Amino acid sequence: QVQLVESGGDLVQPGGSLWLSCTASGFRFEDYAMSWVRQAPGKGLEWVATISSGGGTDIYNWSVKDRFTISRENAKNLLWLQMTRLSPDDAGVYFCQKHIGEGMERSDWSRRPGSRGQGTQVRVSS
Repeated sequence: QVQLVESGGDLVQPGGSLWLSCTASGFRFEDYAMSWVRQAPGKGLEWVATISSGGGTDIYNWSVKDRFTISRENAKNLLWLQMTRLSPDDAGVYFCQKHIGEGMERSDWSRRPGSRGQGTQVRVSS
């Protein structure tokens, strides 16, 4: 079955950096676009970034553009999110999200079981 496991969340000071990773299993990872999404306390799910199945195209929420980088290593079924210049507004639980195929729109997010991991928590505080 599809499984996504995120890791790397931590407490970091404002201006700091973090690397998040997501290990995928149960599907042919290289065939699917992937996203990172996040949820701040008391708020809804927010899209962060998406990467194409082959890794050649990436798109970002304006709020993280030029600070975050999404990447993937298909040979190892790994998805990453490099986060720099973190601010308290970036705090929340970060999830990796599988798409239904190569489509990169939010409407292409898979709703099947396991298509979003359990998340990893990022806290930004001095």
